[in-house]
Amino acid sequence: MSLDQLPFRTPATVTGIDWSRLSEPDARRLRNLGFDEGVRIEALHGAPFGRDPLAIRIGRMTVAMRRLQAQAISVEAGGQ
Repeated sequence: MSLDQLPFRTPATVTGIDWSRLSEPDARRLRNLGFDEGVRIEALHGAPFGRDPLAIRIGRMTVAMRRLQAQAISVEAGGQ
């Protein structure tokens, strides 16, 4: 499933990222924040109404991400 479909407060592991779906600045930002295969993440919540952006926990950081970006990230819930 893609990260935008992950239920809130469900730990997951990144299984793949379709870098070609992201702009170069967005891809660079995600790489710099540590997004890569095998990383543990958790979708915390979305903004009210439009639900954009999403708050995503990666390690001890919480980052904001648009749903369009989250659609490029494949995750597997649970595990490890």
